[in-house]
Amino acid sequence: MSTPPFLALPGCARAERVVTARGEFAALRAEPDGPVRGSALMVPGFTGSKEDFIGLLAPLAAAGYRVTAVDQRGQYETGGPDEAAAYGVAALGADVRALTEVLSAEGVPLHLLGHSFGGQVAREAVLAAAAEGPLPWRSLTLMATGPGAIDPAEAARTKLLLDVLPVMTLEEIWQVMRQMDESSDAPKPVLEPDVAEFLHRRWVANVPRALAVTGGHLVSAPDRVDELATVTAGVLPVLVLSGVRDYAWPVPEQSRMAERLSARRVVVADAGHSPNAEQPAATAEALAAFWL
Repeated sequence: MSTPPFLALPGCARAERVVTARGEFAALRAEPDGPVRGSALMVPGFTGSKEDFIGLLAPLAAAGYRVTAVDQRGQYETGGPDEAAAYGVAALGADVRALTEVLSAEGVPLHLLGHSFGGQVAREAVLAAAAEGPLPWRSLTLMATGPGAIDPAEAARTKLLLDVLPVMTLEEIWQVMRQMDESSDAPKPVLEPDVAEFLHRRWVANVPRALAVTGGHLVSAPDRVDELATVTAGVLPVLVLSGVRDYAWPVPEQSRMAERLSARRVVVADAGHSPNAEQPAATAEALAAFWL
């Protein structure tokens, strides 16, 4: 999961709920002080939330962009039903399209960004929209996202989660994960107390059914890159952005995906799977340069 670098909202941002034809979505929204050059909709990944993008809000607003980062259905403060159909990528992609309809009505060009699993949801939204008419976005950014299923080692860990979800509560799973982290030899980040408490609170707020369905997708996702390349060619600029390392999809695999999409490619130094949280200034600079 992504770890936000901080939780205090910058002065340009506020928390609100975006009302759409498919329900309400918890969001963080940032507004530039001056003229608005464009708008961005940011979709988080598996076990993530809108706070994963908190470090991008101020620099992108300063560059003239209105930013809306959301919790997907089933995540943190958006919530959702105990129904598997609500969390398939087609349904989540429809949520993105509903959010797009609302944000597009604000009258400025809208850029779509998906992080990790959120990138595959954004892809689904684009493919569905292309089947019906002109695409409503000015660009698409796939951040730390791969073409299909996640790396086998990460898939094995995700399958462990899928195995225990039917028999353990999210609080019980959290405690086991913490014990595993403590016994691991891997370097452990030092978290501010409020961030550590937030990660716990966010985890137990997930809808278990959403974790089961979206986790199941990640371990078996089809490769739809060629389809995406067909519908975006010449009409929707694409950026593939990642850190220099990534546990979910190998960085070379993401680079090959960029080639297949004829996309711009950016690799953020000193960042892993969450350049948005790990190197927000450099990530915001790359996004603003792409959106020009």
